[in-house]
Amino acid sequence: MIRRQSLPMTCKELVELVTDYFEGNLTKSETARFRRHLEDCDGCTTYLEQMRQTIELTGTLREERVDPVERGLHDACFALTGLCE
Repeated sequence: MIRRQSLPMTCKELVELVTDYFEGNLTKSETARFRRHLEDCDGCTTYLEQMRQTIELTGTLREERVDPVERGLHDACFALTGLCE
């Protein structure tokens, strides 16, 4: 049986683990697989940097500063994609 830790990480796996990576919740072996994937995948490297910037920017954005119309558009988009409850 092949152990998952020995297999290369897929882009899908990386996307699913990005929050845990930022929060330091990955095991040492998961972190190593995550970083190895980034060494060979420009797309995921770009995605990770975009997520890092988004977190940095949204961390400084307060909900009361979001325009109500923009908030409505945001909520409608998430509802259409099924990403919210």
